[in-house]
Amino acid sequence: MYQWRKFEFFEKKLAGKCSIPEEVSGRIECCSSGRGKVVIGCDDGTVSFLDRGLNFSYGFQAHSSSALFLQQLKQRNYLVTIGEDEQITPQQSAMCLKVFDLDRMQSEGTSSSSTSPDCIGILRIFTNQFPEAKITSFLVLEEAPPILLIAIGLDNGCIYCIKGDIARERITRFKLEVDNLSDKSQSSVTGLGFRVDGQALQLFAVTPSSVSLFILQNKTSRGQTLDQIGSNANSVAMSDRSELIIGRPEAVYFYEVDGRGPCWAFEGQKKFLGWFRGYLLCVIADQRNGNDTFNIYDLKNRLIAHSLVVKEVSHMLCEWGNIILIMADKSALCIGEKDMESKLDMLFKKNLYTVAINLVQSQQADAAATAEVLRKYGDHLYSKQDYDEAMAQYIHTIGHLEPSYVIQKFLDAQRIYNLTNYLEKLHEKGLASKDHTTLLLNCYTKLKDVDKLNVFIKSEDGVGEHKFDVETAIRVCRATNYHEHAMYVAKKAGKHEWYLKILLEDLGRYEEALQYISSLEPSQAGVTVKEYGKILVEHKPVETIEILMRLCTEDGESGKRGAANVAYLNMLPSPVDFLNIFIHHLPSLMDFLEKYTNKVKDSPAQVEIHNTLLELYLSNDLSFSSISQASNGEDLNLRARSGATATSRSGSNGKFIADGKDSNKEKDRLEKQEKGLRLLKSAWPSELEHPLYDVDLAIILCEMNEFKEGLLYLYEKMKLYKEVIACYMQAHDHEGLIACCKRLGDSGKGGDPSLWADLLKYFGELGEDCSKEVKEVLTYIERDDILPPIIVLQTLSRNPCLTLSVIKDYIARKLEQESKLIEEDRRAIDKYQETTSAMRKEIQDLRTNARIFQLSKCTACTFTLDLPAVHFMCIHSFHQRCLGDNEKECPVCAPEYKSVLETKRSLEQNSKDQDRFFQQVKSSKDGFSVIAEYFGKGVISKTSSGPTGGS
Repeated sequence: MYQWRKFEFFEKKLAGKCSIPEEVSGRIECCSSGRGKVVIGCDDGTVSFLDRGLNFSYGFQAHSSSALFLQQLKQRNYLVTIGEDEQITPQQSAMCLKVFDLDRMQSEGTSSSSTSPDCIGILRIFTNQFPEAKITSFLVLEEAPPILLIAIGLDNGCIYCIKGDIARERITRFKLEVDNLSDKSQSSVTGLGFRVDGQALQLFAVTPSSVSLFILQNKTSRGQTLDQIGSNANSVAMSDRSELIIGRPEAVYFYEVDGRGPCWAFEGQKKFLGWFRGYLLCVIADQRNGNDTFNIYDLKNRLIAHSLVVKEVSHMLCEWGNIILIMADKSALCIGEKDMESKLDMLFKKNLYTVAINLVQSQQADAAATAEVLRKYGDHLYSKQDYDEAMAQYIHTIGHLEPSYVIQKFLDAQRIYNLTNYLEKLHEKGLASKDHTTLLLNCYTKLKDVDKLNVFIKSEDGVGEHKFDVETAIRVCRATNYHEHAMYVAKKAGKHEWYLKILLEDLGRYEEALQYISSLEPSQAGVTVKEYGKILVEHKPVETIEILMRLCTEDGESGKRGAANVAYLNMLPSPVDFLNIFIHHLPSLMDFLEKYTNKVKDSPAQVEIHNTLLELYLSNDLSFSSISQASNGEDLNLRARSGATATSRSGSNGKFIADGKDSNKEKDRLEKQEKGLRLLKSAWPSELEHPLYDVDLAIILCEMNEFKEGLLYLYEKMKLYKEVIACYMQAHDHEGLIACCKRLGDSGKGGDPSLWADLLKYFGELGEDCSKEVKEVLTYIERDDILPPIIVLQTLSRNPCLTLSVIKDYIARKLEQESKLIEEDRRAIDKYQETTSAMRKEIQDLRTNARIFQLSKCTACTFTLDLPAVHFMCIHSFHQRCLGDNEKECPVCAPEYKSVLETKRSLEQNSKDQDRFFQQVKSSKDGFSVIAEYFGKGVISKTSSGPTGGS
């Protein structure tokens, strides 16, 4: 033990000079501490309390004779004492146990200035069952308050135990026997120690010749001897781990419940033994000079934390974080531990870094403080150029020391191995940043250590994840041409974009990229195709289209879903989402959309798809070459190269090749226009009001690319007949124009007869001889009576190339027809005039002459007419009984008259419906006849004057 280093980790407190106050006048018999005070018991029976500066606080008379033992409780502010009081009877012992409540003070005697704590319990220790003996040790254990367990050791080897609530006198007593040695001097119980192990309560008992352990249960107890050696009084203590410590001249022994534990060979007689914050306290008698030496041992670090020569020590206790030694001459010594920083500074100055590290670890300092010590130790080793050992210390600081502090020290190429080791540990603990990953991978590549690179790349933590930033690792591996490693990381981490980027951009392995995309989930595959589809379409168009077809249609799945197919299609990617990848490869786009529309008939995006296809079919300025002409799977670049080879032939064939290209181009254009027309028709079925494409866009495309057939179809479907004939007029297609009017100008089939008028106007303004066409047009105008002859004459008169012979026959027929109509109108006028004259005459006759009724039979029952009878002016007569209650109207003529009135009322009502009147005028061939009819019926011949009154 003499090899242990000595340090001054403790220092004297209270300026190094203190003593027991003069108010403590008696000889000190016992001491205790707790709850921020020191308690001293004297031979005069007084108990005194000292504060933090060992100043007298107060005192009181606890026993009349002397205070032998006392203990300050920790959980409750109680003081338990054992002392001698006045002996009441010779049979009773003077030895008493008292419990004082220090929170309850009461006045002593008649003086109100002196107070003492309330004594809540007094107990005679010795009784008939528990004979009197000399008390050698005393210990109190606080169970669940107010229950106390008091152990009193005697010089005869017995231990009297008192358990219960002493204040309420609810106690039980029992006795423990240590041993039965014949030599009573070796049976004295010199030390006691309680140990609580879960629910088990254990008691250590020490005699000069043995160490025993008692297991205390509810009503029974059993003991066992742990060792056949013991110790004297004051050389017994308990550690903070509930280990029993005894001191003998040759060593200090530790005891567990199963027997003797470690021992420490500290020579010398142990006068006092204690335990303080993990330190062993020993007062050792020095036989050579007669002085005592006070040592503080750090057993974990095997050093002496403090050593001091002291006078004769009478008591040792700990309070306020200090160690208090009370000397026999009532002087005192207060020793406190230095702070950790001071202790470390002391060690650093002596370069004792290993001691400093052990010290902070044993005293459970925070991790940051430990890391700081390790850093300084590492710096010390680094300055001595012991780089390997320095790095070992720096590695222990990971998590607390900034990594850049260490990294910058080892950036030299000669120390790259140490740097690699540090960075590996940094990644293992999951504390590496992206820059650290980059640096480590660069170290591997500079060292060309593929094995370590493999281990690092393929290593995983406990949950199957990489211990580094994945994207950083991929970028570094790509930059250093370790593409396989980069691909492994990308695939393992599910970074599909990076995996494909390496395959396509770095390695050009397009087939493998397509296979990888096919193995992904549909959602992930869709994302990757959107990202890298342009490259794939450029090099592998056919295979890329196949993948897109699987993504957008899910082969084998859609057919099984039946009625739920539409809902299922809504969940699939739309072809519209992938249009951008074909931006430079329009033939492939056309092929993809054609295959999709052939397979999926009810796609949610069919309008957008049809619009795109129409643009592809009808645009003349886009370079198309039918993809179907290429062999299956043939790369488009191959065909481009073969085309370039063909153009490099002799110049004599140049013209022939150019003509061939023009003819192929024209053939492709016609083929596309045919497809476009088929799409226009198939995407606008007759049962739909609107087509499955954007009509306006389709019209614009047809006009921009001069696609006449599509434009005519759209105009006709939209019933824009005038625009249809306008197309023929622009093309000067007279035959087609007339055929179109025959088809669209027939009102009987829903056509627009006014087209013939527009056609006649076109020929009238043509400025060239078109006699044949005009005659044919006049035939249909005459047949349907579309225009009056005067309008026809005015229209055709504008064309100077037309002669009168063109319309001579038409005019002759119209004049003859008009003459017949005039003759018919004259006869109708004469008839209406005769009828009107007869009506007026009859009205006049009714007004001026008497009417003679000569009917002899009833009009209703045809029986002979007798009185009473009723005669009407319409020459109908009835029995009064045949009329019933209706005597004002003729039953025969009333229905006819009512229908006339109803018609008149209806006409008057219709006259107020202006929209209907104008609609009839507009839709009629002869609007004038409609107006004349309204006048003839007297509907609009009446005028009504508004109110004359002011508003």
